[in-house]
Amino acid sequence: MNFDFSEEQQLLRDQARGFLDSQGGAQLARGMLDGDEASATDLWRDMAKLGWMGTAIPEEYGGAGAGALELCVLSEELGRALATTVFSTSVYLATPLLLAAGSEAQKREYLPRLATGEISATLAVSEGPANATPRNVAVAAKDGKLNGEKYPVANAAAADLALVLSAEAGGTFHIVPLAGPDVEVTPIASLDPSRPQGRLHFRNAAAERLGQPGAAWELLRRIYDHAAVFFAFEQVGGAQVALDQACEYARERFAFGRAIGSYQGVKHKLADMYVAATLAKSNCYYAAWALSHDAPELPLAAAAARVSATKAFDLCASESIQVHGGMGCTWETDCHLYYRRARSLAVNIGSNLVWEEKLVRALEAREGEAA
Repeated sequence: MNFDFSEEQQLLRDQARGFLDSQGGAQLARGMLDGDEASATDLWRDMAKLGWMGTAIPEEYGGAGAGALELCVLSEELGRALATTVFSTSVYLATPLLLAAGSEAQKREYLPRLATGEISATLAVSEGPANATPRNVAVAAKDGKLNGEKYPVANAAAADLALVLSAEAGGTFHIVPLAGPDVEVTPIASLDPSRPQGRLHFRNAAAERLGQPGAAWELLRRIYDHAAVFFAFEQVGGAQVALDQACEYARERFAFGRAIGSYQGVKHKLADMYVAATLAKSNCYYAAWALSHDAPELPLAAAAARVSATKAFDLCASESIQVHGGMGCTWETDCHLYYRRARSLAVNIGSNLVWEEKLVRALEAREGEAA
């Protein structure tokens, strides 16, 4: 089996990197921290012109029908550039959920608009800091109306639609437009303002059921396994940039007549960062293969990619700050931008403890099958 991307996919990578660099790259994230929210809207519009939102949407619904591997390529480049858009929630989470559970009418209503970037969407699952379980979902659905709160919800203020998990029948998804007066959106302060969080308060909000009643948890498990691969590629992209920046600074910064990269303590940091990033990338490539082939190994591969990528990005981002020394935590460098994003991505679809547990369970299941 071939675990490398094709020539066409490598070309897509080059084009995506060139485009994102021309848009300002990580400087857009810096602008968001300074309050320039318009830059994210402009980036979304320009990405829509390139058709990125419809990458994995079938052609019959207005997408490119390209597949998971092309989306993995784009995800890694978005991670390198610290992209400040609703791409992750709209493309990794909401779109595949609509594809998996939507009726034909719902697919034809929403997917073409998502593919062109006319609208964006987010997934509203959590109701507080605890992981969502059937026991702590309180949002109520009755007669096509929703009542309750969801928080934190990624990109809540920027999205047009929310796919909301309710307590109906033990767990059911609903499509809710966020522009109406029956939905209140409140920003939540977070470590990474370039990927803003929000609170959604529903007061008899009009809701359209998505999928079968009671089927939400199995759907969510499948969607999270898919999304974990894309998020892991984002994390690997960010980790690689943090590593590259640390290496560059270690070569250029001199202390006591020597480049600091020549000192053993700095060498060890850089070596640990390289090993973590390389291991994560290897796991991501395996997960991309499993996803593109709908392989039975996907739950295991997705969990391995998610766990290793989360640890790699956290290590590379934090150690890059250390390598940069006193200026590493200041606005003079981009180190803190990557650290903020590393912490944000580490919890967006469940903490690393959750994914480590999934990894252990997947390994136990595989051993049970082999016994």
